[in-house]
Amino acid sequence: MENAKIINLELLDLALAYGLVLLAIGLARLSRIGEVRQMLWASVRMVFQLLAVGYLLHLVFAVRSPLAVIAILLAMAGFSLQVMGGRIRKKMPHFYRVVGTSLFIGCGGVTFLFCGLVVGYSPWYDPRYLIPLAGMIIGNSMNGASLAAERLSAEMRERREEIETALCLGATARQSSETAVRHAFRAALMPTMNTMAAMGIVSLPGMMTGQILSGTEPVIAVRYQIAIMCAITGAVAITAFLILLQGYRHYFTSAHQLRERQG
Repeated sequence: MENAKIINLELLDLALAYGLVLLAIGLARLSRIGEVRQMLWASVRMVFQLLAVGYLLHLVFAVRSPLAVIAILLAMAGFSLQVMGGRIRKKMPHFYRVVGTSLFIGCGGVTFLFCGLVVGYSPWYDPRYLIPLAGMIIGNSMNGASLAAERLSAEMRERREEIETALCLGATARQSSETAVRHAFRAALMPTMNTMAAMGIVSLPGMMTGQILSGTEPVIAVRYQIAIMCAITGAVAITAFLILLQGYRHYFTSAHQLRERQG
């Protein structure tokens, strides 16, 4: 298969595509769901953020500096933490510390393991590989982390009487909150499991589609997609597990008593 020259999208093409967003906003307004301003702001924000990232990556690709690449990765992680904090209204105690350390260990560890051992490119900080791959891993882990943190907070509130009863009967903090943690972990993994189950039949993933459009052999694109999906699944599981492992403990005192204030 010859390498196909990728078709360039002009401003008029982008304007036509953006018309679909305006259509969605129009339908939202017609349905009176109350999300019109949020949708409009999100779409405008997306455009400017992606344009800014595009020009920034152009500079980073030219410089090829490990410090610049690491700075971008830290900015991505910090922004994802800020987005999660804005979405979750009732947060677990020490939310930013718990989620931040979990993202750093889960996403950071999986990203460098995947890039260094699975893909194995050189140098290790090559931005053409590291930044896009890290972005996919962090983005998907952010969704799993949000679900884990939000579900744990809800479970601890809803099961407060059940947990207090278990503590009165001699259960430890870990034993009394085991059901809440298990449900939260299942909720965090469910979207990733659904994505894997539908991949290739219901949907064609963005990474694989992009590679095929750029002229990559379909089989090679499929191999990359399988590998990155495995990495994403591992990162989501590790990040959610660490959030729950740290998170449930902050609902209890050192004497295994349920705290009054629960975020």
